Amino acid sequence: MMKRVLPFAAAFILLTGCAAHTEPDTAGYQITGQMPLEYAEQFSVDHCTDGCFVIHIAAESYLFVPDGCSEPEGNSLPVIRQPHGDIYLASSSAMDLFDAIGSLDAVTMTSTDIGGWTLPAVQDAMQRGELTFIGKYSAPDYEALTESDCPLAIENTMISHSPAVKEQIESLGIPVIVERSSYEQHPLGRMEWMKLYGLLLGKEEEAEKVFEEKTAGFHALQLPDISDAERKTVAFFSVTANGAVNIRKPGDYISQMIGLAGGRYIFTADDLHIDDNALSTMNIQMETFYSIAKNADILIYNSTIEGQLDSIAQLIEKSSVFKDFRAVQDDAVWCTEQNFYQQTTGAADMMTDLNYIFSGQAENIEQLTYLHRIH
Repeated sequence: MMKRVLPFAAAFILLTGCAAHTEPDTAGYQITGQMPLEYAEQFSVDHCTDGCFVIHIAAESYLFVPDGCSEPEGNSLPVIRQPHGDIYLASSSAMDLFDAIGSLDAVTMTSTDIGGWTLPAVQDAMQRGELTFIGKYSAPDYEALTESDCPLAIENTMISHSPAVKEQIESLGIPVIVERSSYEQHPLGRMEWMKLYGLLLGKEEEAEKVFEEKTAGFHALQLPDISDAERKTVAFFSVTANGAVNIRKPGDYISQMIGLAGGRYIFTADDLHIDDNALSTMNIQMETFYSIAKNADILIYNSTIEGQLDSIAQLIEKSSVFKDFRAVQDDAVWCTEQNFYQQTTGAADMMTDLNYIFSGQAENIEQLTYLHRIH
């Protein structure tokens, strides 16, 4: 298994078992070990002598009590008992992880309606009535949660904008986990959250096996020993309806993927006048995009925001300035497939696709997993 060389701060996080906190709440519990993690830094799991586990996510800690175990006397942590179904999953990025470990049927409620899903298995489950939309994350159907005897609610960090909703769900006796996979520094850290869900569902071995299978291609990549200046420069973007350009910030996981696959993301924090650790996306004017990305070696159009492109002509329709771009003239424009959106388990395959493009191997492959070239 590939080992990582970590900077001191990351090594400290791994040794302490804590990402966004430095003193996890383990007082009163006899800890015998910790779940081994390769990339994830936003959660950790301590093994207790009595068969229970202490889960740490940011500043929150939970006691997980599997089947056959008892809650220890004097426990002061919120308790999560092993769920066997009827989970409410308000984090759409986690759904693919449940599906990957064969536990999609454990989730019966969601905050995303059928039109908001691109995962076929999820769409099918909703059409069969096995997965139900119970309202947006900010206004869930509390009666549905109560009537189903929901054992666990999983939110993403958007719930911080509606803290009263989390409090209301907890007041119903339902433990709430706020997953932070989007804050993972390494793209594969997002996918490694499947190990946490595997633990909760009694599928640790399945999660470990799937994770190893999904990351095998990335581990096998042979990256050339070249300087950053020699790497192919890449712009990942889409054009909005009003003519602005949506790009990933340099600290975003897509930008990280490009670097890990052997390319160099063309936008820097200095270019954009933002903090070096800024995450997610931002809009810039076409003039700014042109000045920075005109000579990029490769353009990758993000179909998940403004729809898929099938030709260079469609790109030029969005702005005639694309005619002057080096990548357009060199026939080096690619577009993401719609199936990449919400497919958290696709991170390793996406990096493999990117590596094939950067190294020139894509010419010899009939079809990539998440990218297609447009002419």
